[in-house]
Amino acid sequence: MDKRTTLFSTASALLSMSLAAQQPPPAPAAAPAAAPAAAPAAAPGGGALSSSLGLYVFPAKNQTAQQQSSDEGACYGWAKSETGIDPMAIKPQEAASNPANPAGGAPARGAVGGAAAGAAVGAIAGDAGKGAAIGATTGVIAGAARRRQGQQQAAAQEQQQEQASVAQQKANYNKAFSACMEGKGYTVK
Repeated sequence: MDKRTTLFSTASALLSMSLAAQQPPPAPAAAPAAAPAAAPAAAPGGGALSSSLGLYVFPAKNQTAQQQSSDEGACYGWAKSETGIDPMAIKPQEAASNPANPAGGAPARGAVGGAAAGAAVGAIAGDAGKGAAIGATTGVIAGAARRRQGQQQAAAQEQQQEQASVAQQKANYNKAFSACMEGKGYTVK
């Protein structure tokens, strides 16, 4: 083998190793489906609405199941109007978008850096032009992989922010619902 073939083989092996090391992480799990828009009907024993909110309501003043169901319905409506949140149809709030792409110029920067490194290797092997071309190609591929990884990370971060937004809205609504039920003589946990 001559020097050029060896250089090309070495560059190809490095490129393969670089691409293998930059495989994208597994996609994040999909968010759970949104709950139905209507409030659930009360169960015969009362408490279906509070259960769907993840709350435990105890009738501390011996209220009947029918009275508890009625009180839960009234508090559902009051908390919804007070907070502006429908707990059965919570949507993530709009997050402030970040216009900066975390790896926007990665392919171009990779091409320049790869060309410089390839020219240096090529100069040693006797053909700086071919080395620069191989290095630029390798740099573009590596830069594109970095950009793709940055986009995946941004998408995962956005999903986490949406989930946190939904959790915060649910907590705010539950706080208002609980205050109403406690005002009607129930213990809420």
